[in-house]
Amino acid sequence: MAKSKKLEVKGTEITILQHETDDYISLTDLARYKDSEHTDDIIRNWLRNRNTIELLGFSEILNNPDFKPVEFDGFRKQAGLNNFVLTPSGG
Repeated sequence: MAKSKKLEVKGTEITILQHETDDYISLTDLARYKDSEHTDDIIRNWLRNRNTIELLGFSEILNNPDFKPVEFDGFRKQAGLNNFVLTPSGG
């Protein structure tokens, strides 16, 4: 079972879930700092950003032995375009 702890950053409470040796930071809590009523839009726009896609790809290269860099290139090339949409998915 994952444990959670709270961290206060600039007056906003951020949830950190701990599962085994990994920590997961709540993107919703981070987005709440920017605009508490539209956290979904903040996250959606963040996931469209080319720099975000590059960061996610770099993280996958380092941590995911099943990562497929050729497939990732398609995402990377589309990032930032008006019709590009990437959604978070657990699993």
